[in-house]
This record gives sequence, structure tokens and C-alpha cells, in this order.
Amino acid sequence: MQALVQTPSEKNIFESLLKEQNIFRDRNAITPHFTPKRLPFRDKQISELSFTLRNALQGKKADNIFVYGKVGTGKTCTVKFVMQQLEAFALQNNGRAETVYVNCRTYNSKYKVLQRVMQKFFAEESFVGFSSSFVFEKLLDYARKNKKHLLICLDEIDKVKDLDDLIYALTRANDELEKSSVSVVGISNNILFKDKLDTRTKSALCELEMVFPPYNAEELRQILSERISLAFQDNVVDQSAINLASAVAARESGDARTAVMLLLRAGEFAEKSKSSKITDSDIIKAKRKVEEELVFNLISTLPLQQQLVLFAISSLSVNGKGTRKITGSEENILFSGDVYGEYNRIASSLGETVVSARWYREYVSELETYGLIITTQSGKGIRGSTRLIKLACDPEKIFNTLKKEIMKSA
Repeated sequence: MQALVQTPSEKNIFESLLKEQNIFRDRNAITPHFTPKRLPFRDKQISELSFTLRNALQGKKADNIFVYGKVGTGKTCTVKFVMQQLEAFALQNNGRAETVYVNCRTYNSKYKVLQRVMQKFFAEESFVGFSSSFVFEKLLDYARKNKKHLLICLDEIDKVKDLDDLIYALTRANDELEKSSVSVVGISNNILFKDKLDTRTKSALCELEMVFPPYNAEELRQILSERISLAFQDNVVDQSAINLASAVAARESGDARTAVMLLLRAGEFAEKSKSSKITDSDIIKAKRKVEEELVFNLISTLPLQQQLVLFAISSLSVNGKGTRKITGSEENILFSGDVYGEYNRIASSLGETVVSARWYREYVSELETYGLIITTQSGKGIRGSTRLIKLACDPEKIFNTLKKEIMKSA
């Protein structure tokens, strides 16, 4: 095949694009991963966290904290902000406290978490190939020899497969440390997650619990206004577009991430159409795209067992196996018993634990809470009483997304 060679007279395809007026000043500032220097409407949570963690600066063990709430309520930003402030203060003063942040979606086992923690404290060394117990002892040696009070933040803590073992090890570590300590800050989007913890783990982890409430429309409006001043050129975003994005996000979930993504995608739509303004119509166009993105992001953050249940629902929906047509117009309505049978088959084939019917029903309820499925009790025309389940999203997209996620975790 003949290679495409650009002659000197031809313009590079990016030349005209970069010459066009850009409505973004700093696109990064309107992404969900941006951590602002100021966290509006989270003063109470910042105060409570810093009051508890200050013990580490005073040469004492800080209480373990469990932080939970829905996606987009500022949990991670707030915890990171407080821990960065704490470590900066420690460096300027006694240096006794150190912090480390671990995203358990990536590091989803006790061994992987310990490896990630050791990367912070032993940047020049590798502990790959060593046993979990060896790595753990090295962590204790580091704390003991340096008289350090270590604060370990475990974000998306519900993704850790052997969490009971991890929390037991980290909390019992303090029995072997006299002038140093290890404390855990756990973060989860799943407000029901702590109810599933082993009693021993729950009592150790949840010494202090914090719930981050959703934002209301006015709070979201102010949050967006601050981000807009950083992210966009002056006078680019109509006030009505800000109000609409805030109202949509508040109505759907009270999720700042949703509000931010609405403006980001609206900005991209406006830029593609060569518009110098972001208007209500851009927000409306962005809404559908953002909803789809958030659904698939949520699916990827679900604990494995919930993913398996949802995978069973999507599998039956895509393949038509076990699907019941309840009325003349609705299809892909499934009997709960059929879904549980498919879940059993999938979990067993992957070598995963098959949960009891009671826990399966809990997972189904949680999936409905997230808006991923719709359930109802069976009525006339169906023998007996059972729960009917239907996906609230495109079955094929859910199936393909979960197939990748589950294979990655296997």
C-alpha cells in the first residue's frame, strides 16, 4: 500500500483546528478528575476529618474512618485535600505523619494494596514476588524504625476481594507498634456496603463514620460557577445553561460529577459547531451522552458479585434465554428465579463464590437503587408470586461492558 506523504504545499489537518477560537481556557478544570483548591459546601466534613486525623500529628494513633455516600458528593476530593494538608504540615514540623492514597478499583486485593503502599514508602525498591506477610512486615518495620503514624486511604474499598483479611491485618498492626501506628480511611460509593462487612471488620473500620449528602441545585450552581471561571473563556457559558445543568444534576442524583460532565460535553458540542456560546440546547444534547457515560462508569465500579448479577440479567436479555413476554408490548422481562439460576451458572464457571438467595435479592435491590434495573412483583396471569426484572439500559451495551470488566477481574 502506498504511504501517505504530505507535500510541503499541503496543510496539516490539525493546523486549521488549532487556529480556531477555543472556548476552553483550561479543559482539565471541568473534568471529574480535577481537584479544586477550594471545596465549597464541605467545610463541615473537612473540619470533622481534620479534627480526627490530627492525632497523627500529635504522635498518637488516629481513629479509623469510613466515608460513604453517592458518586459525585465530594468524598475523594475532601479526603485527599485533608490528607495533603496533613502531610504538608507534618513535613514542616515533626514529620511524624505520612499518608498514602490507594484506588482499590486498580489495587483490588490485600497483596496489591500492600504493594501500592510500599511504593510510596520505598520508591527505589520493588517487592514484587515477595509474600504478602513479608511485605506487611516491611511496612511495620518502616513505621516502627521511623516512628511514623501512617494514614492509608482506601478509595472504593468495596472493590477489595479479601477486605476482611486486609482490614484485620492493618488494624492489628497497632498491637505490634508502640511509638507508631497505622490508621485506615475507607471510602465507598455504596451506602449499603458496610452492612455486608464481617462483624470484626466493621467494628475495626467504622470507628468513625461520615456520610456525604448529595448537593442541591443551588450548591451545584455555585460549584459550576467556580469551575467555569477556571475552565472557560470569559462570557462563554450562558447563565441559563448553568442553571439547567445544575437543575438536571440535582434532580437526577445531586451529583457534582454529573453537573461537571454536562458542561464539559456541552462545551465540546458548542466547539464542534463553531459556536462561541454554551446554551441550553448544548446542555440538552449533552444530557443523553453523559447519562450513558455515567451508567457505564457506575457499572465498572460495582463490586464483583453485583457485576455478576447484572451480567446474568444482561446475558438473558441479549440471548433471549429465560426471557418472558409478560404483555404484548414489553419484552426482556425476566423472572428473578431465572436470573438467579443464570447468576449461579456464571459465578460457578468463573470459580467465584455463589451467594445465597437472600444476598442475591439484596444485590438486585441495590442495582435498582442505582437505576440500572427496574423490578416489580408479578401480578395476574402468573402462577405464584415472583419478582420481575428488566434492564433500564441497553442490554447489549451492558453485556459487552461487563464482559470486559469481569474478565479483567478474573
